[in-house]
Amino acid sequence: MTFSIVARSADAESWGVAVASRFLAVGSAVPAAVAQVGAIATQADANVAWKGLGLAHLDEGATASVAIDRLVREDEKPDQRQVGIVDSDGGAATYTGRACVHWAGGVTGEGYAIQGNCLTGPEVVEAMQAAWEASDPDAPHGHRLLAALAAGDEAGGDFRGRQSAALLVVRDGAGYAGLDDLAVDLRVDDHTTPIPELERLLGLHDLYLTASTEEEKVPVTPELERTLEEHARAAGHPDFRTWVGVENLEMRVAEDLSWVDRRVLAIVRGDAS
Repeated sequence: MTFSIVARSADAESWGVAVASRFLAVGSAVPAAVAQVGAIATQADANVAWKGLGLAHLDEGATASVAIDRLVREDEKPDQRQVGIVDSDGGAATYTGRACVHWAGGVTGEGYAIQGNCLTGPEVVEAMQAAWEASDPDAPHGHRLLAALAAGDEAGGDFRGRQSAALLVVRDGAGYAGLDDLAVDLRVDDHTTPIPELERLLGLHDLYLTASTEEEKVPVTPELERTLEEHARAAGHPDFRTWVGVENLEMRVAEDLSWVDRRVLAIVRGDAS
């Protein structure tokens, strides 16, 4: 009783899932993904074991379609299941069991699968598909996924209402300090407007957990360094490096303080939006 999109990025480096539902903590049940393997969303009367099984099939070389065929064939209640999968090559497949609550169905395209059940109508997946295909393929993968999810919500979404949403994106070396593949892993478990809340969290994620681009880096001159140190001391810290750690801005400042992100400068100068 959920709507979701699973997709590979246009550059073939990221895989992800965006999902929303009138169901508590949908992110704990539906999405799973592994970099260079694929992504899966299991929903309706979800068989959560399909997450590990589906990814294992993909890792063994199965395409998205073959993986779904195997999952459905080996399940005791396939008519009550719904699933979408995208594989390492961008192959996509979706399946909706005959007993899923109407409206239920899905669509696929190059590198993506969109599906939903217990929806206001087919316009939900149609709006998601249109939003995905109209979005900039060079935009961050998580933002594209979330934009598609928001379009489905605006088109009607789950006919029971709104409660939770989640966004999962994987990419090799994209996790904290580059030690795993979790580029984005955000959940809104119980909220009256979960998708806007998820959008807010993604903005915070971009600030705190995404490395600065070259364009965002401002060289630290001696004069600027004095300003940064003065700001830290005014905030009650012995130095700027300590302030950075307390504020969780390590991803936005060079270890040797050779540069600082322009957004950190905005915070220091008091003009951050």
